[in-house]
Amino acid sequence: MIARQMLRKLILGAALLSAAAVPSAWAAGGDPIGVAMPTKSSQRWIDDGNNIVKLLQAKGYKPDLQYADDDIPTQLAQIENMLTKGVKVLVVASIDGTTLGDVLSKAAERDVKVIAYDRLIKGTPNVDYYATFDNYKVGVQQATSIVDALGLKDGKGPFNIELFGGSPDDNNAYFFYDGAMSVLKPYIDAKKLVVRSGQFGMDKVSTLRWDPATAQARMDNLLSAYYGNAHLDAVLSPYDGISTAIISSVKSVGYGSGNLKLPVISGQDAELQSVKSIIAGEQTATIFKDTRELAKVTVAMIDAIESGKQPEVNDTKTYNNGKKVVPSYLLSPVIVTKDNWKPVLVDSGYYTLDQLK
Repeated sequence: MIARQMLRKLILGAALLSAAAVPSAWAAGGDPIGVAMPTKSSQRWIDDGNNIVKLLQAKGYKPDLQYADDDIPTQLAQIENMLTKGVKVLVVASIDGTTLGDVLSKAAERDVKVIAYDRLIKGTPNVDYYATFDNYKVGVQQATSIVDALGLKDGKGPFNIELFGGSPDDNNAYFFYDGAMSVLKPYIDAKKLVVRSGQFGMDKVSTLRWDPATAQARMDNLLSAYYGNAHLDAVLSPYDGISTAIISSVKSVGYGSGNLKLPVISGQDAELQSVKSIIAGEQTATIFKDTRELAKVTVAMIDAIESGKQPEVNDTKTYNNGKKVVPSYLLSPVIVTKDNWKPVLVDSGYYTLDQLK
């Protein structure tokens, strides 16, 4: 019995010594995980960061969350710093998906796995997985919200529409635009939708860094140049912040007052201000991408990587980054309108009724 007690003490002592020798980042049992987010200017990205950190901490990991204020050199420096500190996995929502090749080469040299988070990282083989939503479907849904609101399927029209795209350095923006045009182009070809400005294509309609001020200035110019005596009936907007800017622009010339109806306006991300706008009858629709679910998928990928397993993916064909097809997990987006905002956003616990008052 005494020999057994001594043996237990020796084993316990060895275990304590071993634990003491582990670097501080791992001391509580979880590896450090780098989480690089683009900006805090959108509530959506703040929620993404918070959701991932909460799940990582619950599993004992040590998340290092950094926001780069939409500044590419800042994001590169933050990722370099994460690598220096010994992160085992990098989760990156890139500002510009084409600028990370060099820093991710360093990640590969250290055997650090890289998960592209909602924005594809391009031009490098050193991105291992991609967690996102079905971005083409997002565009389809944005356009569908316009088609339905205008009654185009019932033969109504013609209507005047203008097109806005996302940031040209964000791969998702092209999927959104292409998905939307797959729905809108037949109506444009049939002259049921008329783009009075003649501005088509991402080279003409994109909005650098998704910046609302840039979008508002463009909308101001479009209204001035092409809509003196014509009514703007609809705007394809790829993101709620841009939608809010468009509403501000059209209101400044009288839309929404008297007999001048606000145009039908799409959106994306179900940001609080835009959901309130939908309830108030201004913005027509948004696309809800449940960032809680995206965080769960991402952390499940991290768990699999840490366990030496293959993360679950459901798409191995769509997302070619120029160097490889990145194995991806795609979640489904949901259209939100004045008819379904409560069951989709409140009943699911994403927002409370008080927040939407």
